Amino acid sequence: MKRILLLVAAGSLLAIASLTFADSKGMAGKAAPKTLKGELVDTGCYLGHEAKGEKHISCATKCIANGMPMGLLTADGKLFLITMDHENADPYNALKNMAGKQVEVTGVVSERGGMRGIDVTAAKAL
Repeated sequence: MKRILLLVAAGSLLAIASLTFADSKGMAGKAAPKTLKGELVDTGCYLGHEAKGEKHISCATKCIANGMPMGLLTADGKLFLITMDHENADPYNALKNMAGKQVEVTGVVSERGGMRGIDVTAAKAL
């Protein structure tokens, strides 16, 4: 009887460990990348006073260079926080020079607590 209980306990621990490992590696239900188009904005000025467009490029460029988070404002008015992909920071860093411009961003889109985001894996100016 002890042997059976020990085997059941070991099997349960193995199952829990494998599920935890799969989830931590993103293997459980990872979303497919999407491509979105819109204007690259600095989130501080956009949220604070709806600053966007060509007349705001200089300010947005400075704000982003000083660490203000970037956002993608789509044509339908949705704002996506742009986050850096942990595997490759190059597309994220390239966006820092595109403030106020129309861009195309590819990555995994997610939403949590009312906030939308895109983990950028590719980006280009339009």
